[in-house]
Amino acid sequence: MKSQLKVIIIAGLVLGGALGMAGTFVGDDHLRSLLWAIDGTGLIAATALLAVRFIRAGEECAAAGFLVYAIGEAVMLGGTAGPLEASVPSFAAGTALWSAALLLTSIPKVFAVWVRLVALVAALLFGIVSLRIFSGAEISPLTKPLPFAAYPFLVLTFVGWIWNTVKAE
Repeated sequence: MKSQLKVIIIAGLVLGGALGMAGTFVGDDHLRSLLWAIDGTGLIAATALLAVRFIRAGEECAAAGFLVYAIGEAVMLGGTAGPLEASVPSFAAGTALWSAALLLTSIPKVFAVWVRLVALVAALLFGIVSLRIFSGAEISPLTKPLPFAAYPFLVLTFVGWIWNTVKAE
């Protein structure tokens, strides 16, 4: 893999994980929106490039997972600029797509077992969040215990994707 692509993928995943988590802890709505906008944009770029990487490697299931992740992140990005409560519909759709994407990236054996297991936990938790919102539960992106407790599993998955990218030739 070309070193420039590795840098972009790693930077996008690091920005996504760090700023996404930071956004869950800030109290200012505008700062949170800004952090999540940068987070989402970085993740969209990184997962689009990961999709291309895995398509070229003949790993269609993983590639599809990264494409679905990028779409889910783009759906969420659309709701980021408004108030937290207004973002709930796009958040529900995005978490549904994140869940599907994480499952798709976990099926093939292209990642270490621990990465696949962490991704499966994240997929399950975000799937529950999405189903609950679509069933009428009042859940925002900051609701505890879920989705708040699901984010660390997502970020650990990013760490596994970064590790895999660093090792790639």
